[in-house]
Amino acid sequence: MAQFIFLDLQILSTQALIVTTAFCLIWQLSWILPYTFIYPKEVKTSTEFDIDKQLSIITSNVLTPNRNADKLIQLVKQHKPDVLVTLESDQWWEDKLKILEADMPYSVKCPLDNLYGMHVFSRLPLAEQEICYLVEKDVPSIHATVELPTGDKVRVHFLHPAPPSPTENTKSAQRDAELLVVARSVAESNQPVIVTGDLNDVAWSATTRLFRKISGLLDPRVGRGVFNTFHVDYPLVRWPLDHLFHSKHFTLQKIKRLPSIGSDHFPLLTRLSFTALKCNNQVGIKANKSEHEWAKDISKENKVKKSDVPKPGENH
Repeated sequence: MAQFIFLDLQILSTQALIVTTAFCLIWQLSWILPYTFIYPKEVKTSTEFDIDKQLSIITSNVLTPNRNADKLIQLVKQHKPDVLVTLESDQWWEDKLKILEADMPYSVKCPLDNLYGMHVFSRLPLAEQEICYLVEKDVPSIHATVELPTGDKVRVHFLHPAPPSPTENTKSAQRDAELLVVARSVAESNQPVIVTGDLNDVAWSATTRLFRKISGLLDPRVGRGVFNTFHVDYPLVRWPLDHLFHSKHFTLQKIKRLPSIGSDHFPLLTRLSFTALKCNNQVGIKANKSEHEWAKDISKENKVKKSDVPKPGENH
């Protein structure tokens, strides 16, 4: 628009610049197009309303110095998720959220002061819980199974890999390695699987797309919206950094960005239906041979193997 307003449209160089800019705009928008309503939905809208077959999760990066725990507690009481996962939660947050244990008696706790603490609270039974440090010694992930009221067990992975940063990781290698080693692990499973957390990467990036291709997991946002969760304070500059991916065993009841709790991230609510027998024809994006090799190389370079990733529920 600025080119049309301020440049001389009669000059050949201006025309060439406008064509180039338009091409770049179309190219960039093509990556975001799947996260709009005009694109086909990757995950079917659920027609299953049996509450025992539903699983709802709130994923919330609380921001360690944030002291508005009451806002998150109110959201949990309002939406009554089956599972709450908090990222960046330290001992202070653990103490404040202890009140949730009256309704969510199952938990996994990993309080840390380095911005990578993590807690899981659940109304449903958790089993085979394990806290791992897959790539970096101070960046945890949580792995477990969640048992639905029907007795079906869902393999869940909660992640918060470190982002590329001038003061921490100058490249994205560690983040990429954690995402892809989990993707390679779940790709071998026929279990119902959910991977969620603050992945410090946008939905259409090369790494996140490679994660989806390798894992075979589906993105319920495709065909529905971007659901930008970061940064709360900048409405015109926001990205979808908090994600939930799942296997073809599920269809979608609801996905919603929740109100701010004082963090720099909005919480994300996702409600799924376990419809394993009905929806095996849901298909995500596929990896080619070179992409499989690329994922293996990233894991190898960071000295992490897919066997390092827990496989809760595999023997059931």
